[in-house]
Amino acid sequence: MLACLLEIKRTVNFSPDVASAAGNPYVALQKIRGGEHVSLTDAVEQALRDAILTLVLEPGMMIDKIAVCERMGVSRFPVSAALARLAHAGLVEVLPQRGTRVKPIALDDIRQHLFIRSALEVETVRGVALMQDPATIDALAENLDQQRKVTGNGQRLAFHRLDLAFHEIMLDAVKLPRVKEIVAVSRNALDRARQLLASPERLVHTLAEHERIFEAIRASNADAAAKAMHDHLDQMVEELHRSANERPDLFAP
Repeated sequence: MLACLLEIKRTVNFSPDVASAAGNPYVALQKIRGGEHVSLTDAVEQALRDAILTLVLEPGMMIDKIAVCERMGVSRFPVSAALARLAHAGLVEVLPQRGTRVKPIALDDIRQHLFIRSALEVETVRGVALMQDPATIDALAENLDQQRKVTGNGQRLAFHRLDLAFHEIMLDAVKLPRVKEIVAVSRNALDRARQLLASPERLVHTLAEHERIFEAIRASNADAAAKAMHDHLDQMVEELHRSANERPDLFAP
């Protein structure tokens, strides 16, 4: 175990479907095996982060440290250290005399992060539309082709990855790394909320919104592209309010 504490191979895979089928969310966490130079704390943090962001560990759920240790084959120290990092990231919170729980989603935080994304990404897409860079347009077109395929198959997590890539293509195109960094922080804070909205119907709507953004970019219509991006991000606020009414247990009061 001492050697494993120094060097490990991260094998963090998760399957929400398997976890829910078993009735035990911790089956989504895979045992760590020796190999590459990755710290135990890093591996546990990534596994728990993935489980939280994909709602395998739901908002408000108390985290059983012993179950995590047993499932991943680690001691309590890397689990505690990983949870401290996740608390700093705003994904978990320590409740005195009770333990650590997955932090409920706060709508006020969501609105602030969406405000940041809208301010930066609306101007980003405006710039991309004016640039008319063939490589960027081709990359967006290829990404949309892949989105259509996974939408038809109902592949929620695959669509989520392509959704992130779609926005990153535009952020990369304007060559403003600090802007991309700020957007990434806000986007990460929104990931759990995005998973709540990832119904088959929402995937279809998101694809249509992406296509409107792309068509405006391809037409070099900066105003239309900016409006399409603004409308796309606004939809999340409206749908989150509906989700909060349907599942108030997942949201902070």
